[in-house]
Amino acid sequence: MELKNYTEKAQSFFKMLPKDWQESIIPFWEELKASTQVYVLMENGALVAGGLLFSKCPPDMLYYEKEAKVWFKKGYFYLGFIYVDETKRNQNLGSLWLDKVKELYPNNGFWLSIEDEKLHKFYIRNQFEKIATVKNQDTLEESIYIFNP
Repeated sequence: MELKNYTEKAQSFFKMLPKDWQESIIPFWEELKASTQVYVLMENGALVAGGLLFSKCPPDMLYYEKEAKVWFKKGYFYLGFIYVDETKRNQNLGSLWLDKVKELYPNNGFWLSIEDEKLHKFYIRNQFEKIATVKNQDTLEESIYIFNP
């Protein structure tokens, strides 16, 4: 399994995302691509998982922008749009993607937010720590997690 930088081919990764995720990233991509990296896992030439590393606050996190600037200033990347192809789920590809990204940036911390509490155990298992609960722009609760190098 190989981790590849797909920033220049981001649209290929976006096509595998659920429609509502595509609507959250594609319209903003031109503005974001200078400060965002797309990394994917490839298996036998096929894209099976991926995600984005933001070094500036993405549009869907603007409600948390003040706190986000603190994390970015500390050298943390925001992880977003982490996705594993539905036919490849339950094969630890999400964990593998996280491990390979951590290896690529061994001195950087990472932070992310989740709405689905079912993912809590996954991120704890991958050495993330829940540090806060915030309300997003739709007033739904999200949990903020960090990974310290």
